[in-house]
Amino acid sequence: MSLSLRLRALLALALAALTGPAWYGALTLWPLPVLQQDLARLLGLPLALPSPAQALGLSALLTLPVLLWLAHAWVAPLARLARALEGTVLAYRDGDFSQSLSAGGPRELAGLMARHAELGLTLREQRQHLAQRELLLDTVVQNSPVALLLVGPGGRIAIANLAARQLLGEGRSLVGRDIADVSAPLPEALREALASNEDRLFEVTLPDGREETLHHSTRAFRLQGQAHRLRLLRHMTRELSRAEVATWKRVIRVLSHELNNSLAPISSLAHSGAELARRGQVERLPTVLASIGERAAHLHGFLSGYASFAKLPAPKRERVDWPPFLERLAALGEFRLDGPLPAQPGWFDAAQIEQALLNLIKNAREAGGDPAEISLQLQLGGGELRIEVLDRGPGMSETVLAQALLPFYSTKRAGTGLGLALAREIAEAHDGRIALANRPDGGLRVALSLPQPAIPMDGDGKPLQT
Repeated sequence: MSLSLRLRALLALALAALTGPAWYGALTLWPLPVLQQDLARLLGLPLALPSPAQALGLSALLTLPVLLWLAHAWVAPLARLARALEGTVLAYRDGDFSQSLSAGGPRELAGLMARHAELGLTLREQRQHLAQRELLLDTVVQNSPVALLLVGPGGRIAIANLAARQLLGEGRSLVGRDIADVSAPLPEALREALASNEDRLFEVTLPDGREETLHHSTRAFRLQGQAHRLRLLRHMTRELSRAEVATWKRVIRVLSHELNNSLAPISSLAHSGAELARRGQVERLPTVLASIGERAAHLHGFLSGYASFAKLPAPKRERVDWPPFLERLAALGEFRLDGPLPAQPGWFDAAQIEQALLNLIKNAREAGGDPAEISLQLQLGGGELRIEVLDRGPGMSETVLAQALLPFYSTKRAGTGLGLALAREIAEAHDGRIALANRPDGGLRVALSLPQPAIPMDGDGKPLQT
Protein backbone atom coordinates (compact mmCIF):
# COMPACT_ATOMS: atom_id res chain seq x y z
CA MET A 1 0.00 0.00 0.00
CA SER A 2 1.44 3.38 -1.01
CA LEU A 3 1.57 6.01 1.70
CA SER A 4 1.23 9.73 1.18
CA LEU A 5 4.20 11.99 1.77
CA ARG A 6 2.44 13.63 4.70
CA LEU A 7 1.83 10.28 6.44
CA ARG A 8 5.41 9.24 5.73
CA ALA A 9 6.65 12.47 7.32
CA LEU A 10 4.45 12.00 10.38
CA LEU A 11 5.62 8.42 10.85
CA ALA A 12 9.26 9.46 10.45
CA LEU A 13 8.89 12.26 13.00
CA ALA A 14 7.14 9.94 15.44
CA LEU A 15 9.83 7.30 15.05
CA ALA A 16 12.57 9.90 15.46
CA ALA A 17 10.87 11.27 18.57
CA LEU A 18 10.71 7.79 20.14
CA THR A 19 14.22 6.67 19.16
CA GLY A 20 16.12 9.17 21.37
CA PRO A 21 14.21 8.46 24.62
CA ALA A 22 14.38 4.72 23.85
CA TRP A 23 18.19 4.86 23.60
CA TYR A 24 18.38 6.99 26.75
CA GLY A 25 16.18 4.54 28.66
CA ALA A 26 18.21 1.62 27.40
CA LEU A 27 21.41 3.26 28.70
CA THR A 28 20.09 4.40 32.04
CA LEU A 29 17.20 2.08 33.01
CA TRP A 30 17.09 -1.14 31.05
CA PRO A 31 18.78 -3.26 29.76
CA LEU A 32 22.26 -1.69 30.07
CA PRO A 33 22.21 -1.28 33.90
CA VAL A 34 21.05 -4.91 34.32
CA LEU A 35 23.71 -6.17 31.94
CA GLN A 36 26.32 -4.07 33.75
CA GLN A 37 25.43 -5.63 37.12
CA ASP A 38 25.48 -9.15 35.67
CA LEU A 39 28.87 -8.57 34.06
CA ALA A 40 30.26 -7.07 37.27
CA ARG A 41 29.26 -10.19 39.23
CA LEU A 42 30.65 -12.51 36.63
CA LEU A 43 33.92 -10.68 36.23
CA GLY A 44 34.26 -9.55 39.81
CA LEU A 45 35.11 -6.11 38.59
CA PRO A 46 33.34 -2.87 39.32
CA LEU A 47 31.81 -1.46 36.10
CA ALA A 48 30.61 2.14 36.16
CA LEU A 49 27.38 3.19 34.43
CA PRO A 50 27.45 6.22 32.14
CA SER A 51 26.43 9.46 33.71
CA PRO A 52 23.17 11.11 32.58
CA ALA A 53 25.12 13.51 30.38
CA GLN A 54 27.11 10.67 28.85
CA ALA A 55 23.90 8.67 28.33
CA LEU A 56 22.31 11.65 26.62
CA GLY A 57 25.30 12.05 24.28
CA LEU A 58 25.37 8.36 23.45
CA SER A 59 21.60 8.45 22.79
CA ALA A 60 22.07 11.31 20.33
CA LEU A 61 24.89 9.49 18.52
CA LEU A 62 22.86 6.30 18.29
CA THR A 63 19.75 8.22 17.09
CA LEU A 64 21.62 9.98 14.25
CA PRO A 65 21.85 6.91 11.91
CA VAL A 66 18.16 6.26 12.45
CA LEU A 67 17.37 9.85 11.49
CA LEU A 68 19.52 9.58 8.36
CA TRP A 69 17.77 6.38 7.37
CA LEU A 70 14.36 7.95 7.92
CA ALA A 71 15.35 11.01 5.87
CA HIS A 72 16.60 8.81 3.03
CA ALA A 73 13.40 6.74 3.11
CA TRP A 74 11.30 9.96 2.92
CA VAL A 75 13.36 11.66 0.17
CA ALA A 76 13.96 8.54 -1.96
CA PRO A 77 10.61 8.78 -3.91
CA LEU A 78 11.27 12.46 -4.68
CA ALA A 79 14.81 11.69 -5.87
CA ARG A 80 13.57 8.84 -8.10
CA LEU A 81 10.87 11.10 -9.55
CA ALA A 82 13.39 13.90 -10.19
CA ARG A 83 15.71 11.52 -12.05
CA ALA A 84 12.83 10.10 -14.07
CA LEU A 85 11.52 13.58 -14.92
CA GLU A 86 14.97 14.69 -16.00
CA GLY A 87 15.27 11.69 -18.31
CA THR A 88 11.86 12.20 -19.91
CA VAL A 89 12.40 15.96 -20.32
CA LEU A 90 15.71 15.32 -22.08
CA ALA A 91 13.95 12.75 -24.31
CA TYR A 92 11.16 15.26 -25.12
CA ARG A 93 13.80 17.85 -25.99
CA ASP A 94 15.28 15.40 -28.49
CA GLY A 95 11.86 14.69 -30.00
CA ASP A 96 11.41 11.26 -28.36
CA PHE A 97 7.93 11.08 -26.80
CA SER A 98 7.95 7.30 -26.30
CA GLN A 99 9.15 7.46 -22.67
CA SER A 100 6.68 7.75 -19.79
CA LEU A 101 6.62 7.45 -15.99
CA SER A 102 4.92 4.53 -14.27
CA ALA A 103 2.26 5.48 -11.75
CA GLY A 104 3.30 4.40 -8.25
CA GLY A 105 4.87 5.56 -4.99
CA PRO A 106 3.27 8.15 -2.73
CA ARG A 107 -0.23 9.25 -3.67
CA GLU A 108 0.83 12.83 -4.44
CA LEU A 109 3.67 11.69 -6.68
CA ALA A 110 1.52 8.95 -8.23
CA GLY A 111 -0.96 11.60 -9.39
CA LEU A 112 1.86 13.72 -10.83
CA MET A 113 3.34 10.75 -12.66
CA ALA A 114 -0.09 9.82 -14.05
CA ARG A 115 -0.57 13.38 -15.40
CA HIS A 116 2.96 13.21 -16.85
CA ALA A 117 2.10 9.94 -18.58
CA GLU A 118 -1.05 11.54 -20.03
CA LEU A 119 1.08 14.47 -21.26
CA GLY A 120 3.48 12.08 -22.99
CA LEU A 121 0.57 10.26 -24.64
CA THR A 122 -0.92 13.56 -25.84
CA LEU A 123 2.43 14.69 -27.23
CA ARG A 124 2.88 11.36 -29.02
CA GLU A 125 -0.59 11.61 -30.57
CA GLN A 126 0.00 15.21 -31.63
CA ARG A 127 3.38 14.35 -33.11
CA GLN A 128 1.84 11.48 -35.04
CA HIS A 129 -0.97 13.75 -36.26
CA LEU A 130 1.53 16.42 -37.32
CA ALA A 131 3.65 13.81 -39.08
CA GLN A 132 0.61 12.60 -41.01
CA ARG A 133 -0.37 16.16 -41.94
CA GLU A 134 3.21 16.93 -42.96
CA LEU A 135 3.27 13.81 -45.12
CA LEU A 136 -0.05 14.77 -46.70
CA LEU A 137 1.12 18.34 -47.33
CA ASP A 138 4.41 17.15 -48.79
CA THR A 139 2.56 14.71 -51.06
CA VAL A 140 0.23 17.47 -52.27
CA VAL A 141 3.10 19.93 -52.81
CA GLN A 142 5.34 17.43 -54.58
CA ASN A 143 2.58 16.21 -56.90
CA SER A 144 1.09 19.61 -57.66
CA PRO A 145 1.23 20.64 -61.33
CA VAL A 146 2.18 24.14 -60.15
CA ALA A 147 5.96 24.63 -59.89
CA LEU A 148 6.68 25.71 -56.31
CA LEU A 149 9.86 27.29 -54.97
CA LEU A 150 10.48 28.44 -51.41
CA VAL A 151 13.52 30.72 -51.34
CA GLY A 152 15.15 31.38 -48.00
CA PRO A 153 17.69 33.96 -46.80
CA GLY A 154 20.52 34.61 -49.19
CA GLY A 155 18.56 33.35 -52.17
CA ARG A 156 18.98 29.68 -51.23
CA ILE A 157 16.18 27.35 -52.34
CA ALA A 158 14.63 25.62 -49.32
CA ILE A 159 11.83 23.69 -51.05
CA ALA A 160 11.31 22.77 -54.71
CA ASN A 161 8.61 20.34 -55.81
CA LEU A 162 8.73 17.92 -58.75
CA ALA A 163 7.16 20.39 -61.18
CA ALA A 164 9.78 23.02 -60.26
CA ARG A 165 12.61 20.53 -60.75
CA GLN A 166 11.25 19.55 -64.16
CA LEU A 167 10.73 23.15 -65.29
CA LEU A 168 13.88 24.75 -63.86
CA GLY A 169 16.43 21.99 -63.26
CA GLU A 170 15.80 19.22 -65.81
CA GLY A 171 14.64 16.96 -62.99
CA ARG A 172 17.65 17.54 -60.72
CA SER A 173 17.29 18.57 -57.11
CA LEU A 174 17.24 22.32 -56.50
CA VAL A 175 17.29 22.38 -52.68
CA GLY A 176 20.27 24.27 -51.31
CA ARG A 177 21.16 25.90 -54.63
CA ASP A 178 21.20 29.63 -55.25
CA ILE A 179 18.17 30.77 -57.26
CA ALA A 180 20.39 33.07 -59.34
CA ASP A 181 22.51 30.09 -60.41
CA VAL A 182 19.38 28.05 -61.18
CA SER A 183 17.81 30.80 -63.31
CA ALA A 184 21.02 31.75 -65.17
CA PRO A 185 20.64 29.21 -68.04
CA LEU A 186 16.85 29.69 -68.31
CA PRO A 187 15.11 31.71 -71.07
CA GLU A 188 15.15 35.45 -70.54
CA ALA A 189 11.41 35.82 -69.82
CA LEU A 190 11.51 33.09 -67.18
CA ARG A 191 14.71 34.48 -65.68
CA GLU A 192 13.18 37.97 -65.40
CA ALA A 193 10.07 36.56 -63.73
CA LEU A 194 12.11 34.72 -61.09
CA ALA A 195 14.15 37.86 -60.42
CA SER A 196 11.07 40.06 -59.93
CA ASN A 197 8.79 40.39 -56.91
CA GLU A 198 5.64 40.93 -58.96
CA ASP A 199 2.90 38.70 -60.33
CA ARG A 200 2.97 38.46 -64.09
CA LEU A 201 1.78 36.48 -67.11
CA PHE A 202 4.40 35.82 -69.76
CA GLU A 203 5.26 33.60 -72.70
CA VAL A 204 8.44 31.55 -72.89
CA THR A 205 10.07 29.10 -75.27
CA LEU A 206 11.18 26.04 -73.32
CA PRO A 207 14.37 24.09 -74.17
CA ASP A 208 12.31 21.43 -75.98
CA GLY A 209 10.96 24.11 -78.32
CA ARG A 210 7.45 24.32 -76.86
CA GLU A 211 5.79 27.72 -76.55
CA GLU A 212 4.28 28.03 -73.09
CA THR A 213 2.33 30.72 -71.29
CA LEU A 214 3.25 30.83 -67.59
CA HIS A 215 1.84 32.76 -64.67
CA HIS A 216 4.31 33.78 -61.95
CA SER A 217 3.01 34.71 -58.52
CA THR A 218 5.11 35.45 -55.45
CA ARG A 219 4.57 36.32 -51.81
CA ALA A 220 7.02 37.25 -49.05
CA PHE A 221 6.65 36.09 -45.44
CA ARG A 222 8.74 35.31 -42.37
CA LEU A 223 9.43 31.72 -41.34
CA GLN A 224 11.15 31.08 -38.00
CA GLY A 225 12.06 34.76 -37.85
CA GLN A 226 13.76 34.77 -41.28
CA ALA A 227 12.57 36.32 -44.53
CA HIS A 228 11.36 33.80 -47.13
CA ARG A 229 9.70 34.19 -50.53
CA LEU A 230 7.31 31.73 -52.12
CA ARG A 231 7.27 31.59 -55.92
CA LEU A 232 4.65 29.73 -57.97
CA LEU A 233 4.84 29.08 -61.71
CA ARG A 234 1.67 27.79 -63.32
CA HIS A 235 1.22 26.59 -66.89
CA MET A 236 -1.62 28.62 -68.39
CA THR A 237 -1.45 27.56 -72.04
CA ARG A 238 -4.34 25.08 -71.91
CA GLU A 239 -6.52 27.30 -69.74
CA LEU A 240 -5.91 30.31 -71.96
CA SER A 241 -6.55 28.25 -75.08
CA ARG A 242 -9.86 27.01 -73.70
CA ALA A 243 -10.82 30.53 -72.61
CA GLU A 244 -9.80 31.90 -76.02
CA VAL A 245 -11.89 29.30 -77.86
CA ALA A 246 -14.87 29.95 -75.59
CA THR A 247 -14.49 33.71 -76.13
CA TRP A 248 -14.30 33.29 -79.89
CA LYS A 249 -17.42 31.12 -79.82
CA ARG A 250 -19.27 33.84 -77.91
CA VAL A 251 -17.97 36.51 -80.30
CA ILE A 252 -19.00 34.52 -83.39
CA ARG A 253 -22.41 33.77 -81.86
CA VAL A 254 -23.06 37.44 -81.07
CA LEU A 255 -21.71 38.64 -84.43
CA SER A 256 -23.72 36.05 -86.33
CA HIS A 257 -26.89 37.03 -84.50
CA GLU A 258 -26.37 40.74 -85.10
CA LEU A 259 -25.28 40.31 -88.73
CA ASN A 260 -28.31 38.13 -89.48
CA ASN A 261 -30.61 40.65 -87.79
CA SER A 262 -29.19 43.40 -90.01
CA LEU A 263 -28.42 41.62 -93.29
CA ALA A 264 -31.74 39.79 -93.54
CA PRO A 265 -33.76 43.04 -93.59
CA ILE A 266 -31.20 44.66 -95.90
CA SER A 267 -31.49 41.74 -98.35
CA SER A 268 -35.26 41.87 -98.19
CA LEU A 269 -35.32 45.66 -98.67
CA ALA A 270 -32.84 45.43 -101.59
CA HIS A 271 -35.07 42.86 -103.28
CA SER A 272 -38.10 45.07 -102.68
CA GLY A 273 -36.25 48.10 -104.12
CA ALA A 274 -35.24 46.17 -107.21
CA GLU A 275 -38.82 45.02 -107.71
CA LEU A 276 -40.11 48.59 -107.31
CA ALA A 277 -37.54 49.85 -109.82
CA ARG A 278 -38.57 47.13 -112.28
CA ARG A 279 -42.19 48.17 -111.96
CA GLY A 280 -41.32 51.84 -112.29
CA GLN A 281 -42.61 52.73 -108.80
CA VAL A 282 -39.65 54.93 -108.04
CA GLU A 283 -41.56 57.17 -105.61
CA ARG A 284 -41.18 54.49 -102.88
CA LEU A 285 -37.48 53.89 -103.48
CA PRO A 286 -36.25 56.68 -101.10
CA THR A 287 -38.08 55.01 -98.19
CA VAL A 288 -36.57 51.64 -99.02
CA LEU A 289 -33.09 53.09 -99.41
CA ALA A 290 -33.45 55.03 -96.12
CA SER A 291 -34.35 51.80 -94.32
CA ILE A 292 -31.33 50.09 -95.86
CA GLY A 293 -29.11 52.98 -94.74
CA GLU A 294 -30.56 52.82 -91.21
CA ARG A 295 -29.82 49.12 -90.88
CA ALA A 296 -26.33 49.62 -92.34
CA ALA A 297 -25.66 52.46 -89.86
CA HIS A 298 -26.80 50.25 -86.99
CA LEU A 299 -24.50 47.47 -88.15
CA HIS A 300 -21.62 49.94 -88.50
CA GLY A 301 -22.15 51.22 -84.98
CA PHE A 302 -22.28 47.68 -83.63
CA LEU A 303 -19.01 46.71 -85.32
CA SER A 304 -17.39 49.99 -84.22
CA GLY A 305 -18.19 49.13 -80.62
CA TYR A 306 -16.39 45.81 -80.92
CA ALA A 307 -13.46 47.49 -82.63
CA SER A 308 -13.13 50.07 -79.85
CA PHE A 309 -13.06 47.28 -77.26
CA ALA A 310 -10.43 45.30 -79.18
CA LYS A 311 -8.20 48.30 -79.96
CA LEU A 312 -8.21 50.09 -76.61
CA PRO A 313 -4.96 52.11 -76.53
CA ALA A 314 -2.71 52.46 -73.49
CA PRO A 315 -4.02 55.26 -71.23
CA LYS A 316 -2.34 58.67 -71.40
CA ARG A 317 -2.49 59.87 -67.81
CA GLU A 318 -2.65 63.61 -67.27
CA ARG A 319 -3.91 66.16 -64.83
CA VAL A 320 -7.72 66.38 -64.93
CA ASP A 321 -9.54 69.36 -63.40
CA TRP A 322 -12.92 68.29 -62.09
CA PRO A 323 -15.30 71.13 -63.19
CA PRO A 324 -14.63 70.94 -66.96
CA PHE A 325 -14.46 67.14 -66.88
CA LEU A 326 -17.84 66.85 -65.16
CA GLU A 327 -19.37 69.48 -67.47
CA ARG A 328 -18.41 67.43 -70.53
CA LEU A 329 -19.72 64.29 -68.87
CA ALA A 330 -23.05 65.94 -67.93
CA ALA A 331 -23.53 67.14 -71.51
CA LEU A 332 -23.44 63.50 -72.68
CA GLY A 333 -25.31 61.79 -69.85
CA GLU A 334 -27.56 63.18 -67.11
CA PHE A 335 -26.66 62.49 -63.49
CA ARG A 336 -26.68 64.15 -60.06
CA LEU A 337 -23.42 64.91 -58.29
CA ASP A 338 -23.45 63.83 -54.63
CA GLY A 339 -20.91 65.25 -52.21
CA PRO A 340 -18.09 67.73 -52.71
CA LEU A 341 -15.42 67.48 -55.36
CA PRO A 342 -11.95 66.26 -54.36
CA ALA A 343 -9.56 69.05 -53.41
CA GLN A 344 -6.89 67.70 -55.75
CA PRO A 345 -7.24 67.16 -59.50
CA GLY A 346 -7.43 63.68 -60.93
CA TRP A 347 -4.63 61.82 -62.70
CA PHE A 348 -5.92 59.58 -65.50
CA ASP A 349 -6.78 59.41 -69.20
CA ALA A 350 -9.76 61.75 -69.33
CA ALA A 351 -11.15 60.41 -72.64
CA GLN A 352 -11.08 56.77 -71.52
CA ILE A 353 -12.54 57.39 -68.07
CA GLU A 354 -15.22 59.57 -69.66
CA GLN A 355 -16.13 56.70 -71.98
CA ALA A 356 -16.23 54.25 -69.07
CA LEU A 357 -18.47 56.55 -66.99
CA LEU A 358 -20.79 57.16 -69.95
CA ASN A 359 -21.24 53.40 -70.29
CA LEU A 360 -22.01 53.13 -66.56
CA ILE A 361 -24.48 56.03 -66.67
CA LYS A 362 -26.14 54.55 -69.77
CA ASN A 363 -26.51 51.20 -67.98
CA ALA A 364 -27.98 53.00 -64.95
CA ARG A 365 -30.58 54.74 -67.16
CA GLU A 366 -31.49 51.43 -68.81
CA ALA A 367 -31.84 49.68 -65.44
CA GLY A 368 -35.44 50.86 -65.14
CA GLY A 369 -35.17 53.11 -62.10
CA ASP A 370 -35.92 56.80 -61.75
CA PRO A 371 -33.41 58.70 -63.98
CA ALA A 372 -33.38 61.51 -61.43
CA GLU A 373 -31.89 59.07 -58.88
CA ILE A 374 -28.76 58.41 -60.93
CA SER A 375 -25.91 59.97 -58.97
CA LEU A 376 -22.13 60.27 -59.14
CA GLN A 377 -19.82 60.33 -56.12
CA LEU A 378 -16.09 61.18 -56.09
CA GLN A 379 -13.77 60.29 -53.23
CA LEU A 380 -10.00 60.74 -53.08
CA GLY A 381 -7.94 59.26 -50.27
CA GLY A 382 -5.25 56.74 -49.46
CA GLY A 383 -3.62 57.22 -52.85
CA GLU A 384 -6.78 56.07 -54.65
CA LEU A 385 -9.58 57.80 -56.56
CA ARG A 386 -12.99 56.17 -56.17
CA ILE A 387 -15.76 57.10 -58.63
CA GLU A 388 -19.19 55.61 -57.92
CA VAL A 389 -22.25 55.52 -60.16
CA LEU A 390 -25.45 54.75 -58.24
CA ASP A 391 -28.99 54.06 -59.42
CA ARG A 392 -32.35 52.97 -57.98
CA GLY A 393 -33.06 50.16 -60.41
CA PRO A 394 -33.83 46.55 -59.46
CA GLY A 395 -30.15 45.68 -58.96
CA MET A 396 -28.66 42.36 -60.06
CA SER A 397 -28.96 38.77 -58.94
CA GLU A 398 -25.91 36.97 -57.59
CA THR A 399 -25.57 35.06 -60.87
CA VAL A 400 -25.64 38.23 -62.97
CA LEU A 401 -23.22 40.02 -60.60
CA ALA A 402 -20.71 37.18 -61.03
CA GLN A 403 -20.79 37.44 -64.85
CA ALA A 404 -21.69 41.07 -65.55
CA LEU A 405 -18.08 42.14 -66.20
CA LEU A 406 -17.38 39.34 -68.71
CA PRO A 407 -17.14 40.40 -72.35
CA PHE A 408 -20.24 39.67 -74.49
CA TYR A 409 -22.39 38.86 -71.44
CA SER A 410 -25.66 40.77 -71.43
CA THR A 411 -29.14 40.30 -69.99
CA LYS A 412 -30.63 42.85 -72.42
CA ARG A 413 -32.37 41.63 -75.52
CA ALA A 414 -30.38 43.96 -77.79
CA GLY A 415 -27.29 44.25 -75.57
CA THR A 416 -23.78 43.65 -76.85
CA GLY A 417 -22.21 42.79 -73.49
CA LEU A 418 -19.42 45.33 -74.01
CA GLY A 419 -20.38 48.30 -71.81
CA LEU A 420 -19.23 46.94 -68.44
CA ALA A 421 -16.45 44.91 -70.06
CA LEU A 422 -15.03 48.06 -71.66
CA ALA A 423 -15.25 49.91 -68.32
CA ARG A 424 -13.38 47.04 -66.68
CA GLU A 425 -10.75 47.05 -69.43
CA ILE A 426 -10.23 50.81 -68.99
CA ALA A 427 -9.98 50.51 -65.19
CA GLU A 428 -7.44 47.68 -65.37
CA ALA A 429 -5.43 49.58 -68.00
CA HIS A 430 -5.12 52.31 -65.33
CA ASP A 431 -3.96 49.63 -62.81
CA GLY A 432 -7.32 50.02 -61.12
CA ARG A 433 -10.41 47.89 -60.67
CA ILE A 434 -14.19 47.99 -60.95
CA ALA A 435 -16.68 46.48 -58.51
CA LEU A 436 -20.45 45.98 -58.60
CA ALA A 437 -22.70 45.64 -55.56
CA ASN A 438 -26.40 45.89 -54.82
CA ARG A 439 -27.40 48.78 -52.57
CA PRO A 440 -29.14 47.83 -49.29
CA ASP A 441 -32.20 49.97 -50.04
CA GLY A 442 -32.45 49.02 -53.72
CA GLY A 443 -30.41 49.77 -56.79
CA LEU A 444 -26.86 49.13 -57.95
CA ARG A 445 -23.54 50.66 -56.99
CA VAL A 446 -20.69 50.53 -59.52
CA ALA A 447 -17.34 51.66 -58.09
CA LEU A 448 -14.39 52.56 -60.30
CA SER A 449 -11.13 52.68 -58.29
CA LEU A 450 -8.02 54.24 -59.83
CA PRO A 451 -4.62 54.61 -58.16
CA GLN A 452 -3.44 58.19 -57.82
CA PRO A 453 0.36 58.32 -57.49
CA ALA A 454 2.22 61.38 -56.28
CA ILE A 455 1.98 64.05 -58.99
CA PRO A 456 4.97 66.36 -59.55
CA MET A 457 4.23 69.94 -58.55
CA ASP A 458 5.30 73.13 -60.27
CA GLY A 459 6.46 76.33 -58.58
CA ASP A 460 2.87 77.43 -57.90
CA GLY A 461 2.03 74.20 -56.13
CA LYS A 462 -0.02 72.86 -59.03
CA PRO A 463 0.40 69.40 -60.51
CA LEU A 464 2.54 69.30 -63.61
CA GLN A 465 1.00 67.91 -66.78
CA THR A 466 3.02 65.19 -68.48
